[in-house]
Amino acid sequence: MRRRQRTAVFPLHRHSLPQLAIDGLLVALAYYLAYRLRFDRGLPERYGELLNATIGWTVAMSLVVFALFRLYQRWWRYTRQRDYVSIVQAVVVATLAVAGYVALFKPVVVSSSSGAGDVAVSIPTGVLGAFFLLTLALVGGARWAAHAVYERPLAGFRANKDAKGVLIVGAGDGGQLVLREILRNPALGLAPVGFVDDDPTKQGQRIDGVKVLGTTKADFADVLEEVAPDEVTIAVPSAPGTLRARVVRACREKGIPVRTLPTVFELLQTGGNLVRQVREVQVEDVLGREPVLMDVEKHGRYLEGEVVMVTGAGGSIGAELCRQIARVRPRRLILLDHAEDNLFSIMRELLDDRHVHPDGMASVLADCKEGERMREVFAEHRPTVVFHAAAYKHVGLMELNPVEAVRNNAIATRLMTRVAGEAKVRRFVLVSTDKAVAPATVMGASKALAEYAIEAATTAWPDTRYTAVRFGNVLGSSGSVVPIFRRQIARGGPVTVTDPRMKRYFMTIPEAVQLILRSGNLGAGGEIFVLDMGEPVAIIQLARDMIELSGLRPDDDVAIEIIGPRPGEKFDEELFNPFERVQGTPVEKIQRAERDPMDPFAVEAMFNEIQLLVLEGDAAALAVKVAELSAVNRAAVVHGDVSGASASS
Repeated sequence: MRRRQRTAVFPLHRHSLPQLAIDGLLVALAYYLAYRLRFDRGLPERYGELLNATIGWTVAMSLVVFALFRLYQRWWRYTRQRDYVSIVQAVVVATLAVAGYVALFKPVVVSSSSGAGDVAVSIPTGVLGAFFLLTLALVGGARWAAHAVYERPLAGFRANKDAKGVLIVGAGDGGQLVLREILRNPALGLAPVGFVDDDPTKQGQRIDGVKVLGTTKADFADVLEEVAPDEVTIAVPSAPGTLRARVVRACREKGIPVRTLPTVFELLQTGGNLVRQVREVQVEDVLGREPVLMDVEKHGRYLEGEVVMVTGAGGSIGAELCRQIARVRPRRLILLDHAEDNLFSIMRELLDDRHVHPDGMASVLADCKEGERMREVFAEHRPTVVFHAAAYKHVGLMELNPVEAVRNNAIATRLMTRVAGEAKVRRFVLVSTDKAVAPATVMGASKALAEYAIEAATTAWPDTRYTAVRFGNVLGSSGSVVPIFRRQIARGGPVTVTDPRMKRYFMTIPEAVQLILRSGNLGAGGEIFVLDMGEPVAIIQLARDMIELSGLRPDDDVAIEIIGPRPGEKFDEELFNPFERVQGTPVEKIQRAERDPMDPFAVEAMFNEIQLLVLEGDAAALAVKVAELSAVNRAAVVHGDVSGASASS
């Protein structure tokens, strides 16, 4: 991936000219005052000549030094502590440069009173000391004043008469950024009424004149009653779902709307005015689980300089994979999808919004089920890392189309592992699902078969590191229940839940992609990695939360209808099979499912039988076979007794 190159020019731009002019005047003033302060009873003639002869050179040399120390790379209003360190260093060097210039070039020479000849006039030490202090005060003070005026206008903050009172949750960096944005932009129509923060050391403190009133715990309801804000803003981008849920619950009881800063992932991917990025709280924000945060650029560094292929690149997981992989600068990113519109959409996003160079990316319209076409693609692009995210994921739809489910999710995965092994791909990562655990549906069984294919490929092609990544439901993906609930709420209901006992694990798309990228460099081959996803979420509670977050009341404004479980649907999803052993990994919140290795010949025979049924298009026989393979004791497969399983049908 090509990166933009910085031009090696003098570190100035056209916006620096006013700054240069002001600094030039300040340096000249400091130099003049240094002489006047040193000789307060009158400036001797020879030092007056020295002042006149050197003031121009002093200004010029100082500005050159300031530019070299990059004092003009940002607007003064954005000056921070690190910039003041640079100012001190620059003023020290500028002072030494002035002293060195006078000592070397001797701009003023006078006759010696003793008749010993001409003598060069040097700068008195007192003048140099005063020049250093005055320049430091004036140059640093100008920047401090500009920053102070920008942060809080001299006229003081005056909110509009109809401004909404805002209570800010979080008095850390995020909260202070929100406060400063409100103070410098009265046009936003917001007026801060206070902070709440769970840090006991901040209680009662004032931040830019705004007091920390309490915490988000027991006294939060009292704070809401006391200040009666028009809205509450959660200004903690990395806030856990438990905190967000606690705030939303308390505000909901008093009818106060809640908004939140974007998550860390959204902040990284978007720009612009911080306060204008504040959005309504979404169900993803109140999962009640600590978010999984990883440094993508650090842990994805193994992809730098690699040719990376993402199958299913236009899907929800595949597209996010492409976005995150583009950040770690692979040599080339290969987008592969058989859906034209989805592929075009992610291609344009990477080119237009992510600034990926066209030479660093290839978009391939192809189907993973076609062996000859896949071999052509691998031969042309020679990927070294493959993330296989292409899959059908709608459970109900796959029950109606079992042949296509198995063909796409299982047979195609087996084909991709073979092509990758033949092409000597170094890493192959399968995106799996928790529905592959003790599968009770065609979709789950097809993904379980895909995991078997990964394990068998590890034995057949040991030079390729095959791994699978297993996780629960992904909020916001095309197969998630959340978009379905949103559509049902938008049309007034009812919101349909299959059973009140139904529970599922949930995670966000960025979390899923982090796990996938991290696991790609975690295993030696053949592993199945699983995210520690906390406690499962009751689907009926999820429906209620979404209705309430929409400003409506469950059962009163929007009905919740129980429609009964679908065939094969389980009340609780599991992350590990009974025959798997849970093992830890060096990465917190990522676990490994360890199981006895399967006989690769048994797996081959199993796939051959299933592939024959797929080719014949015998949906009924395939459904029976897949159900049988899901229910059969795995010990028979481990020992290669596939024929016995077949006979039982």
